[in-house]
Amino acid sequence: MIITIDGAIATGKSTIAKKLARSIGFIYFDTGAMYRCLTYGILKNKIDAENAEQLSAFLENFHFEIKIKHGERHYFVDGEDITDAIRGTAVTANVSRIAAMKPVREKLVLIQREFAKGVNAVFEGRDMGTIVFPDAEVKVYLTGKPEVRALRRYEEFKAKYPEEYKDLTYEQTLEDINNRDRIDSTRDLSPLRQAEGACLIDTSDLQIDEIITRIQEFKDTRKTRFPAE
Repeated sequence: MIITIDGAIATGKSTIAKKLARSIGFIYFDTGAMYRCLTYGILKNKIDAENAEQLSAFLENFHFEIKIKHGERHYFVDGEDITDAIRGTAVTANVSRIAAMKPVREKLVLIQREFAKGVNAVFEGRDMGTIVFPDAEVKVYLTGKPEVRALRRYEEFKAKYPEEYKDLTYEQTLEDINNRDRIDSTRDLSPLRQAEGACLIDTSDLQIDEIITRIQEFKDTRKTRFPAE
């Protein structure tokens, strides 16, 4: 079974998807981290993403690895652990632009579908239920108030990466959230939107366990909603 969890930035997708997967014994995939890995590779190798030939050659040879260390997922490109690096300011400033490029999305959709073969998994991202896994058995779409999401992201970055984001302000974070929402929802390729049949949850005023319970209840009613399967 494939469960997709889509939603805007800082709606709690990663935390929710990770905890849900652990609670039901599924594999968890953070597709946003995958786009960050690719963005990191482009920046490190000084690839001109606007140059079709350069980008095509890079994508043809690009690959990354996911390894579990002390119960946490670590991301590797060319043998380098870039788990922290992909959350840095350089990648964050460029990932939305690079992720919107057709060749990039085509490459990662293929990788994501390969990961899904023969497993029970929770995939979280922005187009999992609409584009990557349109036939997923369970789809979830998360929303939230921009102000609440901005505060979450601001506090997360300050706590996890104090040096990298020492000059970050809440106001700047809110502006970034609103800009990212606009870009993700209006882009021509794989825009952020609720998939048909997805369970809609506003995470603004809910605790993580409450959200997990709602998703599990939605999952458990699947046979009732689709009795012929």
